[in-house]
Amino acid sequence: MAASTLPAPSADAQVHSAHLRQVIQETVIAAGGRIPFWKFMELALYAPGLGYYSAGAHKFGPGGDFTTAPERSPLFSACVADALAPALRQAGKGAVFMELGGGSGAFAEACLETLQANGVLPARYALLEPSADLRQRQRERLQARLAPELFARVEWLDAPIAEPWDGVLFANEVIDALPTPRFVVRGGEVLEECVALDGEGRFVRAEEPADPLLSAAVRRIEAQLPEPFADGYRSEVLAQLPYWLQAVVGGLRNGALLLIDYGYARREYYLPERRDGTLRAFRQHHLIDDVFAWPGLQDITASVDFTALAEAGVGAGFEFSGYCSQASFLLGNRLQDNLLAMETQTADDAARHNLRQQAKVLTLPSEMGERFQAIGFQRGVELDAAFLVGDLSHRL
Repeated sequence: MAASTLPAPSADAQVHSAHLRQVIQETVIAAGGRIPFWKFMELALYAPGLGYYSAGAHKFGPGGDFTTAPERSPLFSACVADALAPALRQAGKGAVFMELGGGSGAFAEACLETLQANGVLPARYALLEPSADLRQRQRERLQARLAPELFARVEWLDAPIAEPWDGVLFANEVIDALPTPRFVVRGGEVLEECVALDGEGRFVRAEEPADPLLSAAVRRIEAQLPEPFADGYRSEVLAQLPYWLQAVVGGLRNGALLLIDYGYARREYYLPERRDGTLRAFRQHHLIDDVFAWPGLQDITASVDFTALAEAGVGAGFEFSGYCSQASFLLGNRLQDNLLAMETQTADDAARHNLRQQAKVLTLPSEMGERFQAIGFQRGVELDAAFLVGDLSHRL
């Protein structure tokens, strides 16, 4: 089904979206007629009680707008747990496993069960989840499905752990949802994309001179590319990524970071033919061209510049561990063993077939295998072995 043939949202959903649209319109007016695009994205996704991730709409799985790897298969979570287990063990008895953005809770469920089977349970499993609605859904799922002694280790955080801690931090499809600044190069100058209102109150693109931070970030990227940005080239840059990463790791002393998302190394991200950037929206598993349509009812996302992420991790004082495709990462962290183990736990031929199909979705280039990338960092522990298969560090 094409996006244009998607059914209109329900009447209640349209009222919800109209309410958020009004909030954003009032913000634009109060700001003098325009706001940076990142501010629009922040409100559309995270406005309290109204934003896409803050309200109660179903996001994950077949009935939602997208399906992440943990919802696709417990194989994903098992492999990530196997990859992080050595670092978690090295972090010591009081180690914390912190997950950013817990989604439906599917990852935490399968990860904790795998860590328990490996004898490497963390002292605490901390979920840093800003959405109150998702917190509640995660709590209900984990309480219903985990053994009581496992659920007792789970906690929800209101902020990163500020005090000194040791352990691992994991994030899957988090960075792509960070509100991102957009830039456009015009007449040799760097401008910031903004959002304004037309005469009928509709959201439209606008531009204004970029601030020094954004302008410097764009020029730094441009200097690393084979040729300057063409006139009219438009894209995204998370100039604040180093500050965000330092904030979320908080007081982490010894530990590992593992981040999985869709994106590219810098030279692939800013290809000349990608002249309108990577910004897009999703509703009911369909790509939506208009990111201004139905605020609060559709996800808005941009791909990740993994070169920027590598720079941010090293800049935060961590040693770079490796970078590879999701397929290589899973295959290098016991995908075949986990598949066999899960197959032996079911006597149902259909279930075994389903598991094999899940493995294909996670690893095939035409599915999630090459579009998603994994990157890791370490300090006082070892995560290098997780990237022994298919290392792509040379692309960064």
